[in-house]
Amino acid sequence: MRYGWTTGACATAATTAAYTALLTGEFPDPVEVRLPKDKRPTFALATERLGDGFATAGVIKDAGDDPDVTHGALILSTVSPGEPGSGVTFRAGEGVGTVTRPGLPLAVGEPAINPVPRRLMTEAVQRVAAEHDGSGDVVVEISIPDGEEIARQTWNPRLGIVGGLSVLGTTGVVVPYSCSAWIDSIRRGVDVARAIGHEHVAGATGSTSERVVAELYGLPESALLDMGDFAGAVLKYLRRHPVPRLTLGGGFAKFSKLAAGHLDLHSKRSQVDLRLLASLAPEVGEEILAANTALHALELARAAGLPLGDLVAARAREVAVEVLGPAPVAVDVVVIDRAGTIVGRA
Repeated sequence: MRYGWTTGACATAATTAAYTALLTGEFPDPVEVRLPKDKRPTFALATERLGDGFATAGVIKDAGDDPDVTHGALILSTVSPGEPGSGVTFRAGEGVGTVTRPGLPLAVGEPAINPVPRRLMTEAVQRVAAEHDGSGDVVVEISIPDGEEIARQTWNPRLGIVGGLSVLGTTGVVVPYSCSAWIDSIRRGVDVARAIGHEHVAGATGSTSERVVAELYGLPESALLDMGDFAGAVLKYLRRHPVPRLTLGGGFAKFSKLAAGHLDLHSKRSQVDLRLLASLAPEVGEEILAANTALHALELARAAGLPLGDLVAARAREVAVEVLGPAPVAVDVVVIDRAGTIVGRA
């Protein structure tokens, strides 16, 4: 599949072009940028504007074959002279968020431009300054038109980033269907919850289970981790960065996988083990082995008066506790059916 470029890489390209124009009066197009691992891609400019004391360049983000919500977004960088000796100062323009909660790798009040993109842009400014006899003291304002609307499809509001998107990226490269971005969001969610002082967080496999758990315990949005299928990511990060209490919530089929020891609950990477479910409810074991789905197995057990949901929850909890190891995290598990009804707890 085709790789793409991160928002941070696009912002670096736009900043390089804008600062070059500010110093020389001409925009390089295409513009080359230097990324980690000695990658040097070139970017075509989608827009350029040179004004009195500023230059703006824009790059259309190409995320390759990854279903990135920012694919096709216009990433703008406006560069203007800064105070002597100030170096590079970053500002959030239209569509770029501002940090409002502690726990992220940026201070509260800072533009949501992550450390690696900041470093890449700073290095680009320094190179352009050296080539064209500039001071390197500039204000870089990154804007993403429609970014505030796009950000509603991301986890930024939950993490306390308001007003728009984050400028992200560590390598500059978007790997199609990579799990790394999701897992990184889980980690940032834990960091924010710890910084706020939450003593109880919850990881859920989907929106329904998340709603059930939040209502059950009265948890605020900032205590909810977007776990999805990545139960292992939640548990392993909490092992190193513990919170006193963790609730895991999810559908019966997903948690039957966790009960079997799978830490990635995606259907392409783990399957329901009907033999395990049959062993937990031996009275209807033969029927369960012939069941069509996990929910069918649950229905067979419920019809026989067997608490298969509770048994799966208990087994899933055992797996979670084992992964957490010695970390001081108390765990409980809530299992639901497709209607959002609780069918098991441990």
